[in-house]
Amino acid sequence: MQTGSFRGFDVRLDEPGIAWITFNTPERLNGMTSAIKRDLVETLVQAQMDNAVRVIIFTGTGRGFCAGDDLKAYAQGLRAEPGLVPPLPPGHDNGIGTYDGLRMISQELNRVIRTIDKPTIAALNGVAIQTGFSLALACDFRIAAEDARMGSATLRFALLPDEGGQHLLVQHMGLAKTLDFLMRKRIVTAREALELGLVTEVVPGDQLAQAAGDLARELADGPQVAMRMLKRSIYNAAELTFEQACDEIAAKTAVVDHHPDARDGVKSFVEKRPAKFNAWLEEDQASG
Repeated sequence: MQTGSFRGFDVRLDEPGIAWITFNTPERLNGMTSAIKRDLVETLVQAQMDNAVRVIIFTGTGRGFCAGDDLKAYAQGLRAEPGLVPPLPPGHDNGIGTYDGLRMISQELNRVIRTIDKPTIAALNGVAIQTGFSLALACDFRIAAEDARMGSATLRFALLPDEGGQHLLVQHMGLAKTLDFLMRKRIVTAREALELGLVTEVVPGDQLAQAAGDLARELADGPQVAMRMLKRSIYNAAELTFEQACDEIAAKTAVVDHHPDARDGVKSFVEKRPAKFNAWLEEDQASG
């Protein structure tokens, strides 16, 4: 995948295969535009297809993780700046344009995050509102700094959580809590988010990068084929019947059980030694 600075974010790749995507416009609380979202989608597609990438971390700079869409930047035409993908003509100036823009850009970003089979972590350094909040909810893990705050609160402007946030919240909290959260326009602290099940861990702000990195390294050292199969199976199970879920994981098991990682995992147990996973990835990187 390409590393460096792009519209609205920086990308770096650390060993062993940890991609850090850092939102880099703190003066705008890392607000998003359609151009930033499209470049993020392209970056994530590259990460999915690059064997050098095992885990992806999203985080922000300054006081915000991402405080939603940057309406001022939209008005100033920042989407026309050179980026990973070419600019689009204006599209939110009518109903069908708004529908298409949501489906093909804003919602697509969260769909890609949920579809990618490599583990994703949101390291919430500050406020995460609407766009930033739904992006974090789409990740597999969320670690929040103690002073982070998050929510949707779109009804304050008579708007909707239109990037899939309502679905993600129902998955994380259930129907009743989601109704209370959205209808009452709640923006919660990190500790409140932990109690609601919206984040997996809360740490002091100066320990956030370390905590996210430690989790990423733990995941990156695990058996990548089995982990990616399991991630997809867990998400599929949320939508399938029990019979369908059993059949789905049986098909994946037919692949995983015969992979070199599984063979060495069993052998290492007998030989009382640590397993040697991901030799196929190391060989791929060595040959590349």
